[in-house]
Amino acid sequence: ISDWVSEIMLAQSAAPRSISDAAEVLALGSDGYRTAVKGTNGFVCLVQRSWAAATDFPEFWNPKIRAPICFNPPAARTYLKIILMKTKLVMASKSKADIAQAVRSGLDSGELPPLETGAMCYMMSKHQYLNDNDKNWHPHMMWFVPGDAAASWGANLPGSPTLAANDPEERLTIFLVWVGRWSDETPAPPEHATPAPHKMN
Repeated sequence: ISDWVSEIMLAQSAAPRSISDAAEVLALGSDGYRTAVKGTNGFVCLVQRSWAAATDFPEFWNPKIRAPICFNPPAARTYLKIILMKTKLVMASKSKADIAQAVRSGLDSGELPPLETGAMCYMMSKHQYLNDNDKNWHPHMMWFVPGDAAASWGANLPGSPTLAANDPEERLTIFLVWVGRWSDETPAPPEHATPAPHKMN
């Protein structure tokens, strides 16, 4: 199987087939992501690399990270723009400081659109590699909310199933909820007591 086909298959494994089979699939090339499969349902699946995280993520340059993700239409129209911008900057050999500044400028100018209500994604691939410590961690869904909103969701509290990571660089909070099965419908391992670091999770 070619690297291109493998990338497509890995991207599609981010969500249940009922979603990913009709989703657009982006694959990474030498100048950024480009459409490999045209979709019909408004979802967009791709394999994120380490630089999708904030620039203070300890493994920002980890070449092993492969994080299949499938964005719903509101996230594809808004949040995905940040990932695409950062990827092009990385391909242009920009530094972490340059990337952080570009995100700030893009958010200030409106080049990067504000999050739409209901922006979320699936990260349910059994084959994800999120960081060197947690490897494939656990299948989950994520929601993107403007600002620091963890408290309003009751996230990160004892007994709460909702985890949250505030990302000041991208001016949003990422909420995570574990699900019990991988995208191929096989059972997931028991829940971990400690969430994976930051948002490559």
